[in-house]
Amino acid sequence: MLDDQTTSATWPAAYPQGYAVVDVETTGLARDDRIVSAGVYRLDARGDVEDHWYTLVNPERDPGPVWIHGLTSEVLADAPRFSEVAGELAERLEGRVLVAHNAMFDWTMIAREYARSERTAPTRQRLCTIALSKELGLPLPNHKLESLAAHFGVVQQRAHHALDDARVLAEAFRPSLHAAARGGVRLPLLECRPLTEWSDAPARPLASRVGPQASYRPTSWRPSRKRPACPYPNPGRYEPGGPLVQGMRVAFSGDTSVERELLEDRAVEAGLHVATSLSRLTSLLVTNDPDSATSKTVKAASYGTPVIDEAAFTQLLRDVAPAPGGGRTT
Repeated sequence: MLDDQTTSATWPAAYPQGYAVVDVETTGLARDDRIVSAGVYRLDARGDVEDHWYTLVNPERDPGPVWIHGLTSEVLADAPRFSEVAGELAERLEGRVLVAHNAMFDWTMIAREYARSERTAPTRQRLCTIALSKELGLPLPNHKLESLAAHFGVVQQRAHHALDDARVLAEAFRPSLHAAARGGVRLPLLECRPLTEWSDAPARPLASRVGPQASYRPTSWRPSRKRPACPYPNPGRYEPGGPLVQGMRVAFSGDTSVERELLEDRAVEAGLHVATSLSRLTSLLVTNDPDSATSKTVKAASYGTPVIDEAAFTQLLRDVAPAPGGGRTT
């Protein structure tokens, strides 16, 4: 049923004809991490649920953060490999916009799994509900799924369970979609570039059950984009031993185990300002190689800018303190 104020006559003709709301749980966030479970809710053009689907996936390696997703090696031992569910998942993605909370992460993990299976995911566009909530100007304290759910009165039953996370997001996406339609908001759709590059060069070996001997090589393509300005004032430098605070300016230097763009997205979602260069105003430098002579590490040393590694930074991202006074810049 349509919202009272959103009729067929007023629905934007350019909006997609269907959506696949997706959540995947994984062994981690790095390039070689694997999917351990996936949930999909298929929605029609106006966000009404058509059906849902869930599967466990044998990652063919250790399951990673069991304390988060609850899936042990024993639970996953008899689960199908991704290649065995790739067709079923493709049927649910075909012809639809992939919707996820931090959609770049879910899409990248799915695209890599298809690449490992020497297949291509059928998804051509994705929509991030974080980006949509920003477009709508929703008064959220942060961009966590639980905050979006609470805003729309959606009750979470099993956090970090792929099917329940997908359900929660589907229920929160529908009113967001209708709000966008009523306001004539252009949906923040992005193109999905499939990862189809393969190389004969040696790569990290997968378990013997994988089968094909071709090695997987993810593309380095990235969309160019300009991040919105951080809405919080800079509270100053990070105090070692203390929490990160919304508005802090964070710079990155050197290689990271988590894709840089993903790490930066998580920082932005937490209310931090990602700086492309280092100055006296920078609150913190994140680097796994503090002794390297990069321009940022040299400047950090001369300015006395605090430096921490990626692992410590990721831990601190779990509980970022709100901006002083809760105020935003105008």
